[in-house]
Amino acid sequence: MTSSSRPAEPILHVDLDAFYASVEVLKDPSLTGKPVVVGSPSPRGVVMSASYEARARGLHSAMPSVRARRVCPDAVFVAPDFDAYRAYSNRFREVLLAVTPFVEPISLDEAFLDVGGATLLFGTPLEMAERIRAGVRSELSLNASVGVAQNKFLAKLASARAKPDGVVHIEAGTEVRFLHPLPVGALWGIGEKTAATLSRLGIRTVGELARTPRAILERTLGDASGHALLDLALGRDDRSVVPFEAPKSVSHEETYPRDLDDPDEIMREILSLAHRVASRLRADGYRARTVTLKLRLPSFSTLTRSRTLPGATDVGAEIFHVARELFQRLPEGRRRFRLIGVGTSGLEPSGAEQVALVKEGRWQEAEQALDRIERRFGRGLAFPAALLGRRPRGT
Repeated sequence: MTSSSRPAEPILHVDLDAFYASVEVLKDPSLTGKPVVVGSPSPRGVVMSASYEARARGLHSAMPSVRARRVCPDAVFVAPDFDAYRAYSNRFREVLLAVTPFVEPISLDEAFLDVGGATLLFGTPLEMAERIRAGVRSELSLNASVGVAQNKFLAKLASARAKPDGVVHIEAGTEVRFLHPLPVGALWGIGEKTAATLSRLGIRTVGELARTPRAILERTLGDASGHALLDLALGRDDRSVVPFEAPKSVSHEETYPRDLDDPDEIMREILSLAHRVASRLRADGYRARTVTLKLRLPSFSTLTRSRTLPGATDVGAEIFHVARELFQRLPEGRRRFRLIGVGTSGLEPSGAEQVALVKEGRWQEAEQALDRIERRFGRGLAFPAALLGRRPRGT
């Protein structure tokens, strides 16, 4: 490779190891070496993140908390602290941007990078992967795993193979050797149902899928899915790294320890969620045009209702007003809900709106005052009077 040529494997996928749990250990060093679980220990809670000590005991993300406590009775449950996670995520992104401006964040703890234009400064992609891992360790005291490959799909698989705290480099020309022994579930878009369908055809590995005639896959899975999965099985992925994508939505939801059926209590929860969404919109610099109410019944069936506003808003009172109307328009009858969520979409930058109406301006000034109080003194110390007496709830 000449110094001016683009490397054959220019894509990196960087993933922080056990991110939420690792941040909690940094916040409280007494947790070091213990099986730490981020999530609610309530009967309806789930494991959001587990330290590697907890994983060694059989715990993993999305496991019900009841089962986690049964598998590992001495697991230490810690409530999630998303303010801390976002702060560490911002520092993580600074480490990545020090290498290349072509950084595509996927979540708080992972991102794709295109380092094809940075070789003159920092050497080969593999050398940059090690540079990033060293930067994450020195700047954040966290560990990162990195996949290096010719495209995003392969880099993502490589970083998963690199965990914990390692690097896997899939060199050009070795893709088939890496991919084909893997189970078909390793491919994007294959869940349990699709995997079961393929298994009935005798297709259990990526290699077996790659050797299946396209016509059979398209007839079984549909033209688009069959074509896309065959490309992935051959290591093909032509998506580029997108440096930044504006968020499509902002939402908050809560799963409750007991089903809620009292209308007044449900209204208080919707109000609380609406203000949390609005606070996040203001912090991120967006306003939203569409409000969505999400309600999950004890049977796990889910109701969603949406309404688009004539103008965008970042005011909790306005979001609550719409969500309340959506709830009141549901068919009459006493229902119980295990989960309630309020979401917003149709986002636009805050600077794009016209001057707010006087009515909205008063609410906006009040809520901005709440933002300032929370930034200075901490979350939950100022809130609408209607929420007095509402007990904090875990998710």
